[in-house]
Amino acid sequence: MTTTAVHLDRVVARAAVARAVLLGRAAATLAVAGGVLRLRERPAPLVTVLLIIALTAAVALVALARDPHIVARPVPVLTADAALVAAVLGIGGADVAFFCCAAGASALAGVLAGFWALLPAACYTGLGYLVAGHVLGAAPDTAHLAGFVLAFPIANVLAAVGAAVATAALAAHVELSVRLVASAQRTAAAAERSRLARELHDSVTKTLRGVSFAALALPTSLRRQPALAEQLAATVSAGATAAVRQAQEVLEGLRLDDPDHELGVTVDRICRRWSDGAGVPVRSTVTTGDLPVDVRYELVRILHESLENVARHAGAGFVTVELAYADGGVRLRVTDDGAGFRVPDEWSGCFGLIGMAERAAAIRGTLRVVSAPGAGTTVVADIALHLPAGAPA
Repeated sequence: MTTTAVHLDRVVARAAVARAVLLGRAAATLAVAGGVLRLRERPAPLVTVLLIIALTAAVALVALARDPHIVARPVPVLTADAALVAAVLGIGGADVAFFCCAAGASALAGVLAGFWALLPAACYTGLGYLVAGHVLGAAPDTAHLAGFVLAFPIANVLAAVGAAVATAALAAHVELSVRLVASAQRTAAAAERSRLARELHDSVTKTLRGVSFAALALPTSLRRQPALAEQLAATVSAGATAAVRQAQEVLEGLRLDDPDHELGVTVDRICRRWSDGAGVPVRSTVTTGDLPVDVRYELVRILHESLENVARHAGAGFVTVELAYADGGVRLRVTDDGAGFRVPDEWSGCFGLIGMAERAAAIRGTLRVVSAPGAGTTVVADIALHLPAGAPA
């Protein structure tokens, strides 16, 4: 990952935890201080403090939403937050609102400054002990509360450390997630390039090589064998046309499957589009989970070629497509009720079947064709794969 990406990850983590701290401080202060509001003889100062805290929290959250990079400037942010703590102490006095606000300020410092937040947290702790001492000294009859009151200031240090640890953990999690996504994207891109290279090599490249050989023989044939030259010229023309058609087929094949959609959606779309064009109803059933990109691609190409064969040769009235887990892998079955044919032992001359068998073999699978004259045809592709945990067998 680049330095810029790592910086953005930290900004995202700090902004997320900062929002949580601001909301938590506002909620805790309003809840605790609001609970003792009715016990005050002069509630106006405490009401003012609560309004200030609510208003500043709202302003800070809006500012974070508009520009999360504010968290990358800790000094001015923490200075403004320290001013808020001082205002709360000055207006509300030594009240519970001050202790809550100081703990929130320490936590915010932990988010923005990491473990350097121990410095401002120590300052807030010292100030808290001074305030606690003043409270206990001004009201001697509250000596039994000394332990409870004196425990408040240490919360500043704990809040700073906890926020710093939480922010670092979240930043590491975000960075790891980004790395995993980037790795998956690189793997998918490499698989896509490899698949495209294989498709071009198996089709367009071979055709163009034949065109090249024919073109090289043309000059000599023009002088010695005009009839042969005419045949070679026709070969070049036919080869170029075939190369264009094959390139179009490759591009169409790449568009057939969109990995961003579920495989069932893709299969249903292909079946509906073919049914609309061929005028033959299709019933499709998909009970598999997500599959590797290369397996998805080859299965979709096998399905597409099988349907095209039905349209060209079968004269079928109905087609069934099934894709499901079977025998420790995944099975694609395409069945039609058409004319059928006698399947040759070596599939000689059946280039469509050979191509589908090669596609199945490329993803650790096999292809079977079951057919007989008048009995329809069934094409079965069995692909071996490691089933995910909990998947049906």
